[in-house]
Amino acid sequence: MAGALTVPGRRDDGPDPVARALRIAVVGGGPGGLYAAALLKRLDPDREITLWERNAPHDTFGFGVVLSDETLGGIEHADPVVYEALRAEFVRWDDIDIVHRGRTLTSGGHGFAALGRRRLLEILHKRCRTLGVELRFRTEAPPAAELAAEYDLVIAADGVHSLTREAHAAHFAPRVTGHRCRYIWLAADFAFDSFRFEIAETEHGVMQLHGYPFSADSSTVIVEMREEVWRAAGFAELDEQTSADRCAKIFADALDGRSLRGNKSAWTAFRTVVNEHWSHANTVLLGDAAHTAHFSIGSGTKLAVEDALALAACVEEQPSLPAALAAYESERRPVVESTQRAAVASLRWFEELRLYLDQPPRQFAFNLLTRSRRVTHDNLRLRDPAFTGTVERAFDCPPDTPPMFTPFRLRGLELRNRVVVSAMDMYSAVDGVPGDFHLVHLGARALGGAGLVMTEMVCVSAPGRITPGCTGLYTPEQAKAWRRVTDFVHRQAPGTAIGVQLGHSGRKGSTKLMWEGIDEPLDDGNWSVVAASPIPYRPGVNQVPHALDRAGLTDIREQFAAAAWRAARCDFDLLELHCAHGYLLSGFLSPLTNQRTDRYGGSLAGRLRFPLEVFDSLRGIWPDDRPMTVRISATDWAAGGTSAEEAVEIARAFAAHGADAIDVSTGQVVADERPEFGRSYQTPYADRIRNTLGIPVIAVGAISSWDDVNSLLLAGRADLCALGRPHLYDPNWTLHAAAEQGYTGPGAPWPQPYRAGSRKPPTGRTDAPRPRLTLK
Repeated sequence: MAGALTVPGRRDDGPDPVARALRIAVVGGGPGGLYAAALLKRLDPDREITLWERNAPHDTFGFGVVLSDETLGGIEHADPVVYEALRAEFVRWDDIDIVHRGRTLTSGGHGFAALGRRRLLEILHKRCRTLGVELRFRTEAPPAAELAAEYDLVIAADGVHSLTREAHAAHFAPRVTGHRCRYIWLAADFAFDSFRFEIAETEHGVMQLHGYPFSADSSTVIVEMREEVWRAAGFAELDEQTSADRCAKIFADALDGRSLRGNKSAWTAFRTVVNEHWSHANTVLLGDAAHTAHFSIGSGTKLAVEDALALAACVEEQPSLPAALAAYESERRPVVESTQRAAVASLRWFEELRLYLDQPPRQFAFNLLTRSRRVTHDNLRLRDPAFTGTVERAFDCPPDTPPMFTPFRLRGLELRNRVVVSAMDMYSAVDGVPGDFHLVHLGARALGGAGLVMTEMVCVSAPGRITPGCTGLYTPEQAKAWRRVTDFVHRQAPGTAIGVQLGHSGRKGSTKLMWEGIDEPLDDGNWSVVAASPIPYRPGVNQVPHALDRAGLTDIREQFAAAAWRAARCDFDLLELHCAHGYLLSGFLSPLTNQRTDRYGGSLAGRLRFPLEVFDSLRGIWPDDRPMTVRISATDWAAGGTSAEEAVEIARAFAAHGADAIDVSTGQVVADERPEFGRSYQTPYADRIRNTLGIPVIAVGAISSWDDVNSLLLAGRADLCALGRPHLYDPNWTLHAAAEQGYTGPGAPWPQPYRAGSRKPPTGRTDAPRPRLTLK
């Protein structure tokens, strides 16, 4: 076939100039391996393809398989024969039913298609045999090295426990992460009429059911619960059928009293598999061998089938096998990583399900539907506007008002909307004095419609600056300059609040401006730095800080108090204490940076003591009717650092001392951190604090769209959303978000001089009728 990848043939006396087709080995007879074999054989019938599967043809685990319309479209294009066979079998439905404390809430317009896993395998078996793929069932594949030596291409589709992957583990570099729930795949002999989520609050803890139909008379039923609940309920001692019977009894209402059955079903703890590399020489990973995605977003089989499509296409299109395998990984990795981020968000939501049970029913349902961040407020409004409208009304959204434009009160301060311009260091001050740049920068964002505009971290002393370009509030000149900014905001952007963030750089001070070398020591003019413990930010690069003694702690506390006194007289509306990102107070909180043996170290209570002393001194000075918030790093993204549980306790402590909200950020505490970057990647930490403690939180971190803001607020994961980079890209981000949503209410009024620009300017037409240039 033209374009098909071939390799040189061989004769007894040397290379044959006539190319021959690839010899391909496939290890694993799941949907991904079978479909890859079928596609590669269909594209070039001369290929010799052998597939090994250690189980019998009809042995399979689980019951139903869900595929998206997008995946089905790819199958239809790649192999119409398989597509037609699948289409004849599919059960389709649109609704999701969420049962919460006896109340069922239904959301429609979701569009699912499912069939039995056994039937899917039968279709693929038949297709492979018709095309001439050799299927070897009940047969262990030869060792990985032997296959690699004998075949041109080895496809490892042998699942989450892949022996092929383990044989080349040094190269693939797999990382396997365990999770906190146990689950079991079961089946019911009737068809649900929707995708169903049901919650059981038992004496042992919370359990959940995920159910969906896969044929006219059968449904998949997955029962899941935290490990400690599973053990307390005694499931660890039960066999398959007894477990099924017990689950049927627990979820009798959902099943209408009917039984459940297994299929070699066992309680399993899900494992997320990630590989640094997907190919090694002529061996390539596919499906669960390369990556796993939690069943709660229904993507395991989907990803494997899409892998097969991409691999077959790349082998067909590329001039060499190495190029084909590189192209396959390059094409698939971004898609898979995005799916895995969504899957991890979903599985963690279910791990923490108990946090949300007291939410109002409609908010709970919306929260569940948007848990992976793939379904959003705007997306759900398109799918089911009636359902979304009921959720908005339950949130107290006025008519035609998106959630982000509802007001929010902190003490005596009422914010007209839920958008915050995040604190962002500008490194543009001289001797700590904010200048014209800061006036224009903050003034522009205030005119841009946000409910609250935050200053950068304003330092409480000259040695407490991060860089020579950082602002301060430790001199009268600095206070006068800040008053110029607050006066402008209050006069020219009435209704916009401006907050000040006070902090001290600690061990991360005396460094260059960000664009000259972030966290790099100054070439000259360095000043001494201080910290909780004498641990440099980067050994051999940054200074070794001086560990603060009692006198030093007192001096710094007084510096914070003096700065707060000046901030109040500058007429800031809100004060935030910076206890995040590895700066001084954050350095006291983290066990990685605080190794003190006195009363300010050791246990979390000891590590909290000095930050709380500073907070108390500020709260005593700051006007009682004005709110105070605290920014924390809820995780250090490093082993041995602040845990999610400790972050909750840190937030609890500050709230008990009078903090009105917690600004929940993460990381930047240690240089060797490994953040899990992704869209809204820090918001789960804010969510956990809010729904554990019931205190207001500000979510921050890669929140980039107004749809994200609406989704987070409506789901009850945050009360305010802070955005940084979007406001650097567009100072009028909030006003434009209102215009794009057709909102013109009091939550986002355009300044009088700007009102003529409140509609997007017209552009050149691209949809006009084309002129007739020919006659038929």
